[in-house]
Amino acid sequence: MKRIAILLTILLALPTAANAAGFAKVGTFGGQFLKIGVSARATAMGSAFTGVADDATAVFYNPGGLVNVLGNEVSLNHVVWAADTKLSTAIIAFNPRSIPGTFAFSVRSFWMDPQLVRTAYNPEGTGQTFDSGSTTFGLSYARFFTDKFSAGFTLNYLHMGLAETAVNTGSFDFGIMYRIGIKDLKLGMAIQNLGGNFVFDERESKLPMSFKVGVSFNAFRNENQRLGVALEFAHPADNLEHANAGLEYELNNMFFVRGGYHINYDTDGASFGFGAAIPTGEATRMQADYSGVDMGPLGLVHRLSLSVMF
Repeated sequence: MKRIAILLTILLALPTAANAAGFAKVGTFGGQFLKIGVSARATAMGSAFTGVADDATAVFYNPGGLVNVLGNEVSLNHVVWAADTKLSTAIIAFNPRSIPGTFAFSVRSFWMDPQLVRTAYNPEGTGQTFDSGSTTFGLSYARFFTDKFSAGFTLNYLHMGLAETAVNTGSFDFGIMYRIGIKDLKLGMAIQNLGGNFVFDERESKLPMSFKVGVSFNAFRNENQRLGVALEFAHPADNLEHANAGLEYELNNMFFVRGGYHINYDTDGASFGFGAAIPTGEATRMQADYSGVDMGPLGLVHRLSLSVMF
């Protein structure tokens, strides 16, 4: 318990040290696609998922919650982002019998359709096209250290390219989850996008490191229904602090309705979503989720997620 208390103290002190300047640094960090939420379930809850993180998408929110995947899970997620860009992810989480804990492999791709090459003399295009996009490959691992405390990490390899220019680097995510027990109360903390500087087009840039702390609990629960509440505080290195709040209503562990709100964001506001789960066998299950997030002038952003548990 002393080790856990020391770790919690260190994690809580990190945001203060990181924000010594006390002002937003918007536009000064690279790898911004790493900040786009991938899960329809999480974003429907206002992205307040650090203290929830109980499925395969925990690798992108709080690796410490990956231990909640008891069997195997495959998760596919797709985001229709602004300016005709898309973000697609695939995750496979599994529990090997010979090694304690849960492992996961993940792929994240931020991409757009091929674009025409335009010049001052050919504003309508030269007939040639170029590609632009970024991809990450991740390896995650999490395990219980006590019956209430778990921790996990994700190692990412990043490739970012634009036409003939490309850069490769790495990042590290770390998260913990502590289960208090009262009303299924959980405390989660995560540090994301820890990595070194990289040079793109002769300009040095940093990854958008972020520290998050969140809580979740069940305000109401019986045999057939559950109402979960989640709250989160985030400290990004390139912007001011913001907060997230979300709700999830569950009926018979098959139907879900969600809502949330993003507080102190530049664009994100209210969010909503729903989902349905269908048992496909004695130990298998399929779940589909949708979310919509109001991003003000950028419009409504749609996300779809499909998970198979087996």
